[in-house]
Amino acid sequence: MTMTDIDYASTIARDLLAIKAVTLRPREPFTWASGLKSPIYTDNRLTISYPLVRRHIIAGLTELIQTRFPQAEVIAGTATAGIPHAAWVAEALGLPLIYVRSKPKDHGQGRQIEGHLTPGANTVVIDDLLSTGGSVLKAAGAAAKEGAEVIGVVGIFSYELPAAQTNFAQAQIPFATLTGYSTLVKTAVQVGAIKPEDEATLHEWRKDPAAWASKFTE
Repeated sequence: MTMTDIDYASTIARDLLAIKAVTLRPREPFTWASGLKSPIYTDNRLTISYPLVRRHIIAGLTELIQTRFPQAEVIAGTATAGIPHAAWVAEALGLPLIYVRSKPKDHGQGRQIEGHLTPGANTVVIDDLLSTGGSVLKAAGAAAKEGAEVIGVVGIFSYELPAAQTNFAQAQIPFATLTGYSTLVKTAVQVGAIKPEDEATLHEWRKDPAAWASKFTE
């Protein structure tokens, strides 16, 4: 099955909504750890518990890498959310797997990279969610420091925030995700997860999260 046979963007958006890995609440926003109000909450870790959803993600990520980064020689997962998906994709592609800790271990050999990494190997980093890109770009930087040639980043879902475009461009690392915020909002309307009249305000959030959140600040 190829990406022309299945619309991964819509299929996975539906999957994420169905298992409540992504929830939209435009009228009663969530409060993120940063304190920012947001109409969306994402927990893609839930996907590992649903075999069909998992298969869609593995097939999509595998084909995405084959299409966008065919020269990949190593698959890297971000700790912890990217590790299971990276492991399944590495197995599907028959490639070596490494994973990148958020920081070096404070004991033993103090490793930040786990697994064998051949210096200069073309490496694709997998994360479950791309927000501003900050955390996955740190992981990519850590891998590069250990000798990886990071040729791209892929993920399951992106908020499609302007900050992510800026950060990846500055890092000069291309990225791609299976589905994104715009498709999710459209799909949510189609399946009745949100009301059609809420679609506009959801798109306002993506364009300027801070300005959108200020409407809910007392």
